[in-house]
Order: sequence, then structure tokens, then C-alpha cells
Amino acid sequence: MKRMHATHRQFLLVAFSALALAGCTRGQSDLRDWVAQEKHKKGAPIPPLPVIRTFETFAYQDQNQRDPFSPSSAEMQQAQGNGSGPRPDENRAKQPLEMFSLDSLKMVGTVGAGPSMEALIKDPGGVIHRVHRNEYLGQSYGRITGVAEDRIDLVELVPNGTGGWMERQASIAVGEK
Repeated sequence: MKRMHATHRQFLLVAFSALALAGCTRGQSDLRDWVAQEKHKKGAPIPPLPVIRTFETFAYQDQNQRDPFSPSSAEMQQAQGNGSGPRPDENRAKQPLEMFSLDSLKMVGTVGAGPSMEALIKDPGGVIHRVHRNEYLGQSYGRITGVAEDRIDLVELVPNGTGGWMERQASIAVGEK
């Protein structure tokens, strides 16, 4: 008796679901008509493209004035290089910490005291290196000029944009990333 009652309940549930779904299919004709009407409507006109103004070019003819977009004669002489100014030592063997960018190195402490003080630098791989004055680190030829308990001072050589090099002061403090 219970089994027949459960079967009867399942049959009613299936029949009700079929009727509900059949009711959903009716009433779509007005939706289809509306979509067809919207497709046949003309869209708003596209606004015309804006007129592109042409600018007159200007050639610098006066020899007393230089083209502001060209390097000056002093910059050209510096770029050609007369041997003066800082230059990286290309013959020097690279040190291990020169393959990392300066901002990826972290100072974690110091060892020693006075002029023989060494700094402890952690590289991105987690390896700790001991460095001291006149060693190099960073990808911009950074040479350590001083080691203090709370920071490392260094001078980097960076391109100046005209083919030469210029020195830039930098430092790494304890706890900085």
C-alpha cells in the first residue's frame, strides 16, 4: 500500500512538472513579434568623423638656434666620449649579487665593527651573503661605498641617455625590501 502511494505521488509530481513546462512555452509569440519589430527598426545615425586638422611643419633654418628636440653640442661631445667621466669596468668579473636588481636585495644585519664591518644581504633565493666596502651589487654596477649598522651606501653607474654614464647615489637600509 505504501509502495503504491509513493508511486502515485511520483506520477503526480511528473505530471505537474510536465504541465508547468508546457505552460512556459505558451506566450512566446508576442516576444518573437517584439524581437522582429526591434530588428526591423533603423538605428540612430552614426555621427560623422571629426575633421583632423593638419599642422604645418617647421624646419629650423636659423643656425643660431638649435632644434629643441636634438641634443646640444655639449651633449654631443659628451656622447662621443672624450674618455672623461665614469665608465663601468667591463674587464672586471661580475660578483654574485650583481645578477639581482637592487630592490630585490634585503639587508638583514651587520657583522663586525669599525672599518672592517660587513653587511649581511639576503638575495631573492633566501641566501645570505657577506659584503663589505668596494664590492659590487645590483644590476647597475653598484659599488658599496660605506657600510653602517643600519644601511649600506653605494654608487651606481647608469646611462645618461646620450651614450655616456653618470653616477647615482643609492642605499639599502636594514629591513627594507
